Amino acid sequence: MSNIGLVRVIAASPKLKVANTDYNTTQIIEAMEWAVKEKTNAGIILFPELCITGYTCADLFYQTHLYEKNLEGLQAIIKASSSLNLGVIAGFYFKLKGNLYNCAAFIQNGKLKGIVPKMFIPNYKEFYEDRWFSSGVDITHEITSVTLFGEEIPFGNIIFRDEVSGFGLGIEICEDLWVPVTPGTALALNGADIIFNPSASNETVGKSDYRKALITAESAKNVCGYVYASAGVHESTTDLVFSGHTMILENGVLISEGSMFQQSQTYLIGDIDFHRIQFERSHGQTFSRSASAFNLRSGIITVDLEPIRLVDTSMSTVRPYEKNPFVPANPATVDARCREIFSIQTAGLAKRIEHSHSKKSVVGISGGLDSTLALLVTAETHKLLNLPASDIIAITMPGFGTTGKTYNNALTIMKLLGADVREIPIGDSVLKHFEDIGHDKNNHNLTYENCQARERTQILMDVSNKEGGIVIGTGDLSELALGWCTYNGDHMSMYGVNAGIPKTLVKFVVKWVMDHKLSGPTEDKTFSSDNALLKKTLQDILDTPISPELLPPDENGNIAQKTEDSVGPYILHDFFIYHTLRHGMPPKKLLYIAKQVFAEEYSEDFIKKWLITFYRRFFSQQFKRSCIPDGPKVGSVSLSPRGDWRMPSDADPAIWLAELE
Repeated sequence: MSNIGLVRVIAASPKLKVANTDYNTTQIIEAMEWAVKEKTNAGIILFPELCITGYTCADLFYQTHLYEKNLEGLQAIIKASSSLNLGVIAGFYFKLKGNLYNCAAFIQNGKLKGIVPKMFIPNYKEFYEDRWFSSGVDITHEITSVTLFGEEIPFGNIIFRDEVSGFGLGIEICEDLWVPVTPGTALALNGADIIFNPSASNETVGKSDYRKALITAESAKNVCGYVYASAGVHESTTDLVFSGHTMILENGVLISEGSMFQQSQTYLIGDIDFHRIQFERSHGQTFSRSASAFNLRSGIITVDLEPIRLVDTSMSTVRPYEKNPFVPANPATVDARCREIFSIQTAGLAKRIEHSHSKKSVVGISGGLDSTLALLVTAETHKLLNLPASDIIAITMPGFGTTGKTYNNALTIMKLLGADVREIPIGDSVLKHFEDIGHDKNNHNLTYENCQARERTQILMDVSNKEGGIVIGTGDLSELALGWCTYNGDHMSMYGVNAGIPKTLVKFVVKWVMDHKLSGPTEDKTFSSDNALLKKTLQDILDTPISPELLPPDENGNIAQKTEDSVGPYILHDFFIYHTLRHGMPPKKLLYIAKQVFAEEYSEDFIKKWLITFYRRFFSQQFKRSCIPDGPKVGSVSLSPRGDWRMPSDADPAIWLAELE
């Protein structure tokens, strides 16, 4: 599979001299040649609005000499593109039926593929563009092609399609972005995956932030890539200053942003994932229906392109990918996100407690991370509902694999939170069960492990019945994805508060409780009987290896059964889960991205080994997810069979594995 759905784009803001078309054309061609000479592997380069003449020529636009030189410059750029294998979008102006039109040209391999006029002409405050240029709105209803350089050229609202690679491009010019219903919206709704905006937007205080917010919203609601390049500081400064603002976005996410107010020519390079865009659009039909609902399907021209250069697996991507995609990179954002997650968990549990008229909340506490978070959520929920902490029945059930460290941590957090602490050892019951079913207690196989998990669940369920309560589930999203739970054991509860949270994020939510509920300016003095000790204990739990503790400890009494030794690192699996479910990323592409992201930690063979494990387990364990308890969705990925993820339990992973093997 050579097409992995990534196309590399460049947003360029070249040096120019106002009205010096020869100089400007040379700068543009040098930028095009630089993109090829420097082996950027870019498929498309975008230049600003009216870049051949400069945006600020004012009444000079009326001069015939400037107009003709503007076309000469365009022709030179077309000629220069013939050997570059690079799509070029450049701004120029064009005379049609006695009027001047502010246009963008799409150029590829020595051919002018199409001309897009600016639809909305600004004529307010510092802008008086209507003095020179006519709107493209009316003229595009009259004509769909023009004659230029002896050839018939498509003209109007154009979707440029690369049918070989399977994606489309559209162009809107500067002010077109700022109107309520943009040309880019119509183009996106009709199949343009990426919108390019050649612009000349001046700078005033705060305008760049507003512009970024506008483009972010545009790329999000249109589910598209967006490439923006504006005129730079070499435009006329008679009344305005331009900054050369460049941005590359995708689906509401800023991939890259260039430095502003640069004296030199600037280039911003980024990879846009058009497969991801198409995957997002395929969910539901509201996206395509809106085109019909608002009559946005008429007046669109389609122009076929030659295949555009794509990023392939022999290249390194320039696009940033987070190692932990479930956790924001910005610490301030992490705090806000964890606060919201904790609130979603508590609100969901509060509703379930109220609706079920539950008298008690029953939680099994192992001293591990997941059950700790479930207990913290339950404690906060009881405070929210003005229920006593003593109505939380926290049960620790030591078994054959329980270590002193986890046992003591479990008792400590239960006591500090004021729960009704109960200890019910399961050893004798499980041994009796082994006898009943004829299992050798020295055979530490899956039966040995699962009998313990089911015994614990039976205890929780029966205590819940006895006390008129509900069992709070502790399992997380990562365990559900991998099926790392015992069917009808820890797999089952009456409400799973962690069901929407991946393993790597659980740590951050617990850490947020430590930093914001147990210490700092927002500390809740009543959260526990000793916040400092609880925080210290939670840190010890965070530092403990992840384990189900179903096999006996080692000779030193330490955890012998470490989950990540069996299923692989959760940091990898959460990366696989996110990109498989959120973006529909296929195996080869996922391996390609993962081996770059984790190059410093893991070898390609190591990543591939656990990616194969992920696919095998994800497919084979769907039967467990088909009947999971209720639980709140907290992020963009969920495995609820009633909501986000509906998959046959007997689906075959063969074609996924074949692409890797």
